Amino acid sequence: MFNTDELLKYLPLLVPVVLIEIGLLIFALLDLIKRPQEELRGSKTMWLFIVVLVNIIGPIIYFTLGRKDE
Repeated sequence: MFNTDELLKYLPLLVPVVLIEIGLLIFALLDLIKRPQEELRGSKTMWLFIVVLVNIIGPIIYFTLGRKDE
């Protein structure tokens, strides 16, 4: 069965990771919404799926590869 003692043991490590993931997700989605299509490499729909479905790595990929250099 599920052991809550194991979860509590790893909770101090999980909380910062979850907060970073949520922060990156929100920041990437807000940037994606405000950025015009011409400043993106690929479609907004494609980047939306990557950011939302690929957890922590998706927003990082968006910020490094998705935006055109200005």
